[in-house]
Amino acid sequence: MARSGSGPLLRKSGRSARGSARPAGTRVHKLRNVLDKLPDRLQERAKELLHAAMYAESRRAAEGARAQFEVEFEDKYPRAVASLKEEWEEMVTFLDFPAEHWVHLRSTNVIESVFSPVKMRTRKTKGAGSRQAGLAMAFKLVQAGQRRWRKVNAPQLVRLVREGVWFQDGKIVAAPRSPG
Repeated sequence: MARSGSGPLLRKSGRSARGSARPAGTRVHKLRNVLDKLPDRLQERAKELLHAAMYAESRRAAEGARAQFEVEFEDKYPRAVASLKEEWEEMVTFLDFPAEHWVHLRSTNVIESVFSPVKMRTRKTKGAGSRQAGLAMAFKLVQAGQRRWRKVNAPQLVRLVREGVWFQDGKIVAAPRSPG
């Protein structure tokens, strides 16, 4: 699974064993793009439906929430529905990973929390000086910060994901396929 922007996880996981890494983007930004296409007075209801989809326990439940969103907003706000449809597969990619990892995959805080001390220090010192000094400062700040990082839930499942084991709705469905 490839992540863009400030999305969490690894740049590339075991999904490459299946053919290609899939983009997942930042769910928060994709949801904001959908909400931006709706008037303010309807955004609260739209958030409820989108939240139901993003925190669904299965693809079927997520699809149901998306269908409800489409029913309520398709007629008057087709751009919002089109935006949701366009980004849908990337937004529900987390369902193809172990359920124990969903809390990590839904969050953008992983990357943001790593680089926030670097940003803050760079701002305070009015720049990092030379490129080499900036890299050294960033390395040391990230190295010091890693002691406070939250560990991955069910770390034993990371190996299975990297090996290409298939998950559906958070549960194992098949062992990795052998090449050839």
